[in-house]
Amino acid sequence: MHHARPLLARLNWYWIFQLVGWGFLPLFSLLMGAWRVQGLMWVMVWGACSGLVITDVWHRIIKRRIRNRQRTSWKRIAIAVLVLGTLHTAVQYLGYLVFQPAHMDRGFGWVPAALASWWAIYLVWNIFYMAVISLRRANRAEAEALRLEVAAKDAELRALQAQVNPHFFFNSMNSVRALIYEDPDAASLMIDQLASVMRYALQSGQHDTVPLAAEIEAVQAYLSIEKIRFEERMQVSVEVGVGLDQVRVPPMSLQTLVENAVKYGVENSAAGSEIRILARRMEDGTVLIEIANKGALAPFSNSTQVGLANARKRLALVLGDGARVDLIENSGWVRATLTLPEAA
Repeated sequence: MHHARPLLARLNWYWIFQLVGWGFLPLFSLLMGAWRVQGLMWVMVWGACSGLVITDVWHRIIKRRIRNRQRTSWKRIAIAVLVLGTLHTAVQYLGYLVFQPAHMDRGFGWVPAALASWWAIYLVWNIFYMAVISLRRANRAEAEALRLEVAAKDAELRALQAQVNPHFFFNSMNSVRALIYEDPDAASLMIDQLASVMRYALQSGQHDTVPLAAEIEAVQAYLSIEKIRFEERMQVSVEVGVGLDQVRVPPMSLQTLVENAVKYGVENSAAGSEIRILARRMEDGTVLIEIANKGALAPFSNSTQVGLANARKRLALVLGDGARVDLIENSGWVRATLTLPEAA
């Protein structure tokens, strides 16, 4: 659906300022009683219209130079002020000759004062005009910098997601390979579950965040795969607090932490472990998602360090600095906790 730009953004401010600025000349003359002098008001209108034309031509020259990436120095502006002011003085004199106002000065003693006045007017016009151009350039540069920052953030996020998915599927295919000769039926079921997780990973990879319910469903499919492999050595419990199903999380963010829990809590333990997944909302509005397994913290392999760093970066990129991942050992359990800000 196309949304119209705000009214202020649709207005042509250049012409508004042009008409207001040059319209001030005849208006001021009118207020000062120029209407009492025959022909003088027409001279003032002539001067205002001349100023509109002259400054618009200069405006178009500057725009063409900008499009051609040519620099307009202040030295060039100073020369332009002298030329434009002198040109306007001549055009204004022509107006006097055309309209012949009463009490017209027939000499040229007025020339120095007229030149000084028009030079001052064109100096003010150019300073104001160049200030507006500089402000617009600064705004555009800021908008472009913001666009590039967002693009860089998106590219980094996609790169991090690309690191997660191959790592997960590599581990899962190893699990399938371990079963394919021992229990073909279990291997077939595992492939079905893996296809479900693959479908989720492909679809969710198009989004920065997904509902927690969808992420938990994918994690449960993964755990079903590992349950076939580890059987009674792995027990799983999942508890999601009321109203948290639609909390937004980066896709596959829980997957990395669950994989670590399976690898270090179940695979490396002869007795196996229980995997607990708990999501609850705290009194301050933040959401805590905990993945826990029995065991102790051990020196991590490079792959695990990458996984945890990946999860931290993705949370920060998507949800801001208020989101974090903590890993602690407590009472014989290793707990990985995602803390999501209230807005999540």
